[in-house]
Amino acid sequence: MAPIERALIRATAWLVLGLLASVPLLLINVGDDPMVGFLVHLGFLVLFGLGLTVALLPFTGADWFTESGWSANRRLAGSGIGVIVLATGVIGLVTLTSSGALRYDPSIQFLQLLSALDIGWVVAAFVGGGTRLWSRTAAITAGAIVGAVCVWSIWNYLNAVGFGPNGEWIVSGSDLMTRVLPYDMAAAALGVAIFIVGTRKAAQAIEQPRPQS
Repeated sequence: MAPIERALIRATAWLVLGLLASVPLLLINVGDDPMVGFLVHLGFLVLFGLGLTVALLPFTGADWFTESGWSANRRLAGSGIGVIVLATGVIGLVTLTSSGALRYDPSIQFLQLLSALDIGWVVAAFVGGGTRLWSRTAAITAGAIVGAVCVWSIWNYLNAVGFGPNGEWIVSGSDLMTRVLPYDMAAAALGVAIFIVGTRKAAQAIEQPRPQS
């Protein structure tokens, strides 16, 4: 079985688990002030994405696209991007289902989806690239830290702006620009850089000629 097929099977298993875990959320009423529920929910989504990415790490090798004629660097980049896309897609579907089960206002469901997708792909990039650059433990730690910072930035925004009278998302462009976007952009830039550098390091280890005996 090809690595991408095994990755799809594992991602699908995690998707099913996430969807099943969303069912009990129908019993929870977040009320008109969903701050605590929203942040706890987002935190669990970030942890879910982190766990899923770690579960997919064994499939991020240079054994993808073997018939493409690509270099090891491009094959490693392709497998890493593939896993990021898989993880982010699963996070998005679980977010939609669980947010609907919690009966957020539609605008809050949209905010949760944006937040989970934004944080999810960055964490996946940190973990995938960091594993190749440092070690799995260091990469998971870095991913958890950047995920926590991004969740904090959302809290910082909601704490300042609050919610509407029916628990809806109040959009404040100025607060988004100062309280959320700087952290998101920094995390995204770091995630991309770590992914690129880690992929190059892994490719060099593969392509390095073996010493003559």
